[in-house]
Order: sequence, then C-alpha cells, then structure tokens
Amino acid sequence: MRTSRDPDGDSPADSRPRPSAALSWSVVVLSLVGLTAVLAVTGVVLGRETRPAPFLVVVPALIAGRGTVRQTVVASGWVTAVIAASLVDTPLKTMGADAAVVVFALVFNGLSVARAAQRIRSQGEIARLRSAAAALQRQILRPFPLMTDELLVHGLYRPVEEDSRVGGDLYEVVASPYGSRVFIADVQGKGLQAISAAFAVLSAFREAAVAEPTLTAVVDALEEAVLRHNSFAAQTGDGDRFVTALVLNVDGEEEAQAVNCGHVAPLLLRNGRVGRALHADPCVPLGLDALAAEPRTVEWFGFPADGTLVLCTDGVTEARDPSGAFYPLEERAAGWGEVLPKDIPATVYRDLRRHTADRSRDDTALLVLRRRGGPVL
Repeated sequence: MRTSRDPDGDSPADSRPRPSAALSWSVVVLSLVGLTAVLAVTGVVLGRETRPAPFLVVVPALIAGRGTVRQTVVASGWVTAVIAASLVDTPLKTMGADAAVVVFALVFNGLSVARAAQRIRSQGEIARLRSAAAALQRQILRPFPLMTDELLVHGLYRPVEEDSRVGGDLYEVVASPYGSRVFIADVQGKGLQAISAAFAVLSAFREAAVAEPTLTAVVDALEEAVLRHNSFAAQTGDGDRFVTALVLNVDGEEEAQAVNCGHVAPLLLRNGRVGRALHADPCVPLGLDALAAEPRTVEWFGFPADGTLVLCTDGVTEARDPSGAFYPLEERAAGWGEVLPKDIPATVYRDLRRHTADRSRDDTALLVLRRRGGPVL
C-alpha cells in the first residue's frame, strides 16, 4: 500500500491513529497514596475515625475512564486492601456489615476493571476504522509531485484521523487536449459518507476534464455527479451534501481560467508579492446550482511563467490556534520570499503545526502550481 510522505522530510508519514491521552503511572500512584494519606491524616487531626470506603471505592471507576486495565486492577487492589485493613479492628457485632462493605468494594472494583477493558477494546476498534477510512482516502488521491506538459504541482495532503472527523478534501491534476485541468475541493461533512461523495465527484472530474472542451462543461459534469450521489445517498438515509470546489484550466497562454464554486480563493505569488488571483465573487458550491440566480461563469486571471499559484482547502485557512485565531495564510505567504515553490508545502505544514499546537481538527490540502518551462526554482 502506498504511504504518504511527511512534508518535513523523506520518511513516510505515520498514518496510524493517535491514541487518546492516557493516565501516567505517577498520576495513578500519587492519587491512590495521596487520597489514602489525606483520609488517614483527617482522622487523626479530627480525632475520629474516618471510613475510607465511601471515598476510595469510586477511585477505580474514575481511573477506568482514562487509564489502562492494569492501572485499574492496581487501583482496585489498593482500594480493596485499604478498606479491608481499616476494618480489622472493628467490633464483632459489626462484622456482617463490614463484610458487606468489602464484598461491595470487590464487586464495584471488578466492574471498573471490566469497564476499562471494554473501553480500550472500543477505542481500538474505532481507531482501526478511522485509520482504514484515512487510508482509503489516501488511495483515491495521487501522490505529489504531479506533472503535466504545462504544470509542475507540489502539494500537501493530511487527513485528520481523530474523533470520526475524516473528511472529504480532494485534489487532482489532469492533462487534457485543452490544457491542464486542476481541481481542489472540500466535501461538506465528515466520515465515510463524505469520502463516498468525494470519490463520486473526483471520478467525474477525471472523466470530464479530458472529455469536455470548456471549463463550464467540466463544472456542469461535477454538479451532475454531486446531484446523482445525493439522490443515491437519500435512498440509504444519508442527507444531501454540497462540495466547495475550484477548477482551473492552464494552457500555454499567459492567462488561466477558473471557476470558483464557493472555495477558498487561490493566491498568486510573484516577485516577492502576494495577492488574490481571483477577484469576482465565487459561484455557489457544487450541488446547489438550483439555488443560484445566474449560471456559473469562467474568470480569466494572470498566471505568468514566473508566478506561483497556491491553492488550499479551508483546513488551512480555518485552522485555529489555542486562542481561536485563524491561520493567516496570506500574511504568512508574504514572508516566503526566500522559500522555493517546492518547499512551500513543508513550510506551511510546519507553520500549521505550530499555529494549532499540533491539534488540527480538519483535513489539510494544499497545491503549489508552477508553469513548466518557467524559471528553474
């Protein structure tokens, strides 16, 4: 199976799902010893006996929610031993009640251990499903760099594999008789249903990009693909989805064509300056054409031989730092004067990790387009 490359280097990116943060042994031991000590000291200071059972019996259940099975077993054994030891010198007449307390602790602790084991099994199964979904998503997208007669395309693609949030970011570059067709899109929603919609629209693009002479005809084919998918999904109980997309056509001319269907606008980098490549208002996303007052139109824009186009999904522009601030892509791009186009994806990836404190919550896709035959960088 093909592995993706980590933008930071040449080693394959680790596609395994990240495990949820677990309790450390130091936290478990300090919690058990500390709570026991507090109960003992409280009894001495207040001059009365403090029964540990009501306070300690819930500790294994709390540890079972985040800890391992072994940690829960250790906590259960400790709690049971402390409760039993506290009842050694009790009067004979209360022996029956004290025995019931110990039995209750044993049963409750046993249930805590079982709950920890069940939680870990469930987390493992969910992690495998997330990883499989992300692997499927990777397999339908081609690895970078991508090349046609007109373009050399470097890029970044990182699916999120946590919290059932695997999304529907997609991209493609196709050589056609009419020039190089470039496609980047983001399917509404997350999960396997979003991947299914992504596969449908990606397949439609690969076919239409070669067959259709105009860019609007390509977009019409994508619109029909989304509508067909929504019709089929409705039969299985899934809701309608729309797709934000940007479709480009680049040929040998100084200008390129674009149809922006509600997507993030591309940036043009040239001579150390950064600006929006498109200026018209975007059209409606794919799947929503019936709501538009006017048909989608093509916008022409300058793409000179020494220019660099940067396309991305909202996983880049809407990535948030811990305070909630969005990632300022255009502002950061202004500082890329010494960065080679082929190194921009790695630069963005490292910067995104710093910005989000390595806690990205959405798929990330970014394309860097250069004309072939231009300046060698």
